[in-house]
Order: sequence, then structure tokens, then C-alpha cells
Amino acid sequence: MNGRSFDDVVRFHGHRCPGLAIGYRMTRAALRALGVDRAPDEEIVAIVENDACGVDAVQVLAGCTFGKGNLIFRDVGKSVYTFFVRTTGQGVRVAYHADGMPKALSDDRESRIAWILRAPEEDLLDLDRVEIDAPPRAVVRRSVRCAVCGERVMETKTVVIEGRTLCRPCSERGAVGT
Repeated sequence: MNGRSFDDVVRFHGHRCPGLAIGYRMTRAALRALGVDRAPDEEIVAIVENDACGVDAVQVLAGCTFGKGNLIFRDVGKSVYTFFVRTTGQGVRVAYHADGMPKALSDDRESRIAWILRAPEEDLLDLDRVEIDAPPRAVVRRSVRCAVCGERVMETKTVVIEGRTLCRPCSERGAVGT
């Protein structure tokens, strides 16, 4: 397992918070279960079901990023991450539940963080092996210029209106004749 600590994740994220600690524990549990380390490229794929602080731990620990195309966001508002290893075809789904957290910690942020970082895994998480279809690898798309704003945009994200290629924001503003 890589030597990245919670403090490394905090430095990347910018502050200590319970959500970051949760993401840290979830990611470490998944990587350990899969027997893998940080992905230098697209070897590990993470599918995250929220856009909260813990996703930064996924980036730091697992090496999954939007830029590499191996961080997939599904906006369902759950503290759930699914990790998939391309080379082995193995996957795990990690869900945060914190059923074992003492109620007395609910109003003390630092104590909650400390508990999350040291609690037994079964008091925090459910981890299940899953089978998923391999997500597609990242594809480099051709860029074109928007006929209105002049900014470069992936061709697959454009709209053609009255024979002119527009980015979505310009097309939504009705900026065709501009």
C-alpha cells in the first residue's frame, strides 16, 4: 500500500474534516481488498456516488482523476465508492455507514475525525466484491472553436445551429447570430 498518509490527503484537500477522513478510510479499505496501489495511469477506476470532500482522498490515494478519465462521478448522493482494477477485472464497492460511532462524538468535529481514522473497519464500512463491466478508457477528442465565443471545445460537446458549431453555453444563451 502506498505511503500516503491522512496528512498528505489533508494537504491536497486544504483542511481536515470528517468527510475527508471517511474518504481516506474507504479508499484505503478498497485498495487493500483489491491488493493494488495508486494508479499511475488508468489501471484503477473509481466510480464515486457523491461530490463531497472524501473524493479528494480517492484522487490522492488511488490516483483516480477526471483528467485521466478513471474517476467517474455518478451524482446519487451516497457515501459509496466502487473501485475496479482493469488488469484483474476485480471490483469492490465500499459504503460508509458509521453504525459504530458513539453518539457523544456527533458534536465534536476533531473527535469524530480521530474516531473515523482509528475505528474498526466493520464499524464504519461495508465492503463487497462486485462484478462490473470495465468502464471505457479515456478518449482524446478533437477540439474545435465555437463560432460565437471563439473558445476551444470538444467537438462531441458542440451543437450545430443554422450551420454554425457552438459550445453548449453559447447555444443555450441563444447566441447564434452574435
